[in-house]
Amino acid sequence: MKKIIFVVLLVLPLVCNADTFSPNAYYQVCFTPNTNCTAKIVRAIRRAKNSILVQAYSFTSQPIIKALASAKYRGINVKILLDKSLIINRSQYYSPIPYFQDQNIWIRIDYLPVIAHNKVIIVDDNTVITGSFNFTRAAQKNNTENVLIINDSKLAQKYTDNWYERAKQSISVKEAIMKLL
Repeated sequence: MKKIIFVVLLVLPLVCNADTFSPNAYYQVCFTPNTNCTAKIVRAIRRAKNSILVQAYSFTSQPIIKALASAKYRGINVKILLDKSLIINRSQYYSPIPYFQDQNIWIRIDYLPVIAHNKVIIVDDNTVITGSFNFTRAAQKNNTENVLIINDSKLAQKYTDNWYERAKQSISVKEAIMKLL
């Protein structure tokens, strides 16, 4: 029996290919509508010292939009990747694109996948904000959603690598308008 357990313990990490958190990692979890997850996201954005990378499908939360603009104003490097639906459906939904452009925030459209359904904010190469929570008023007020804020530079690096891979495949807003409309 001991031999079987030993073999399983040796082989399991190879089969699962699982990563582990850094020893100093910690997290916060938030659920709507009973908790103000928007405020937790805004707080994390306000704590940024160097950089914020965003991937978003839907984006109508004024507090989060304003916090990103404020971060840019403070000198934080803010970059945003958005789903093409914000270009295609711009007459039907509020789009933060013109506002972000007015704030000189770097913005690109992730147009290749059917849906770029990410909901991710990476702060200072250390904090990952993710979950089912779209950055919308409805996610906070109407839906049952979850937000996970994880402070772990190792995990943040994986998300950052993915962010830059998606950015390489993305196009400018102007190109998206010409290509998609």
